[in-house]
Amino acid sequence: MTKRAILALADGTTFEGVSFGATGESTGEVVFNTSMSGYQEILTDPSYVGQMVCMTYPEQGNYGVTAADAESVDARPHATGYIVRHYAERPSNFRAEQSIAEYLGAHGIVGISGLDTRRLTKHIRTVGAQMGVVATEGSAQALVARARSLPGMEGQDLATRISTKERYEWRQGGADCWTDAERKDEASRFHVVAYDWGLKRAMLRLLAEKGCRVTVVPARTTAAETLALKPDGVFLTNGPGDPAAVVGGREAVAGLLGKVPVFGICLGHQILALAIGARTYKLKFGHRGANQPVKELATGKVDITAQNHGFAVDDESLGKRAKVTHVNLNDGTVEGIEVLDAPAFSVQYHPESSPGPHDARQLFGRFVAMMERRR
Repeated sequence: MTKRAILALADGTTFEGVSFGATGESTGEVVFNTSMSGYQEILTDPSYVGQMVCMTYPEQGNYGVTAADAESVDARPHATGYIVRHYAERPSNFRAEQSIAEYLGAHGIVGISGLDTRRLTKHIRTVGAQMGVVATEGSAQALVARARSLPGMEGQDLATRISTKERYEWRQGGADCWTDAERKDEASRFHVVAYDWGLKRAMLRLLAEKGCRVTVVPARTTAAETLALKPDGVFLTNGPGDPAAVVGGREAVAGLLGKVPVFGICLGHQILALAIGARTYKLKFGHRGANQPVKELATGKVDITAQNHGFAVDDESLGKRAKVTHVNLNDGTVEGIEVLDAPAFSVQYHPESSPGPHDARQLFGRFVAMMERRR
């Protein structure tokens, strides 16, 4: 039995479709992702807090959902809504534990299918990402008014909201086996402190694979508290929201520069830039998907990368403390920087992928080599 659902955008545009998952209402910034697979990793990526994801690939849910593929440490979805052309009611994969509809329903997330996702994507590309509502009840006019009342992403410190509240040690397996088996401490050559601004399990697994013992700390951990743990390096994770709004983020990173090697990804990249006095700004519709071409300026090498971000670093604000190392070939935005007066570098894209290509995973090896040189 199908139930009508409406997607309403703050600019007054509406789409009608069929609901799946939970009934009720979901709200958030409406964005699109161009990945052809990996929907569970996308839904569970904490960088999607406060966002409803439209998948441009029309067929979703065909291989179901399994707990092993969750990217959030708590294994739950963080996207607030799910927008698709078509979803598979009966998944076909031996690993499947649930259908996508059952999964969304269990977590109270409203999905909408049957609408023209191509039209929606083109609309977002034209007018920009904006706030929206997916609901199974209510008039289109009332839902547009609801969408207009929602706060935008700028100025929101969502990273602190979802960060771990207590420090903990990551002891699960590396990316080589991609299991959650506990690792032995004697296999770890380096101690890395990871700031949890919305981290993904793939990042921690890749650090473990490279011989790192990882201590995950809350978002508001100070530089002094981090240095007291005597790390060989500090890892700045991805996360949602406005980087300039993350309370204490830039101050903590500024206090670490020059004292310990630093590697940042996505939100961590943006906060590193803020720590050296640069600025960030909101992109019109962001980069989300597994097919973004990035050029390394020093070598001319092009990697196809996974990305998920709505803010970027202003290259003209970097000054003399850092240089741009990578650029996006689609729009020329900054994709990587290197700090010149401290052992620190960062990238805007996701070298851990999950989902996406593995072209850039060697950056974890670069971080390890940096720690090795500082010993």
